[in-house]
Amino acid sequence: MVRQTRLAGESADHLAAREELRLAEIDLMRHREKVAALRRALPPGPPLDDYTFVEGPADLDAGDTPLREVTLGGLFTAPDRPLIVYHLMYGKAQSDPCPMCTLWLDGFNGVAHHVARNADLVVAAAADPPALRRHARNRGWHRLRLLSCGESTFKYDLGSEDEDGAQDSTVSVLTRDADGTVRHRYCAHPRMADDIGERGIDLLAPVWHLLDLTPNGRGDWYPSLEY
Repeated sequence: MVRQTRLAGESADHLAAREELRLAEIDLMRHREKVAALRRALPPGPPLDDYTFVEGPADLDAGDTPLREVTLGGLFTAPDRPLIVYHLMYGKAQSDPCPMCTLWLDGFNGVAHHVARNADLVVAAAADPPALRRHARNRGWHRLRLLSCGESTFKYDLGSEDEDGAQDSTVSVLTRDADGTVRHRYCAHPRMADDIGERGIDLLAPVWHLLDLTPNGRGDWYPSLEY
């Protein structure tokens, strides 16, 4: 048994239950590592078109112009770096920014400079640059690179948009071959199965895991753009 505290008065029942939980947590950790290894071992996927995106100034506070076009291949800052793309549900049929996506991106903004040591990270949305940047300014996303997908089929092809313009939150990982070919490596969506609608990318948001530490758990709580 491994004690988690030095508190006096812990009952035998509490200690036994906590030890059972500790062993279950070890099993979960090992299973997470097994899943991560399977993810890393995925073979390179199909080549992607060199989609064109639109972005504004790197400094969010510098306004929304001038706009410039950047290709998918141009998003890689080095040949050996993967590209992580978060598909924000905003634009077309999604007229307001998704609160759940916003929760995720609030967190990503805080750790983007750490991720940047190992990978490139961008946010892609169907919304036009001024609307996307306005939402980002409201949230203080000064560390995130924001891309408008414009007229490209990037979001549709990667499964984060349907033919009617409905949006879905998605995370994609792309890699670039030595000859410059960009390949799809991994995608995940909230929906994992017909009976699992919103748990597929929970690991990207610490909020859920903090709530799951508590006796009440996450319950039916849902994030909002304002509280």
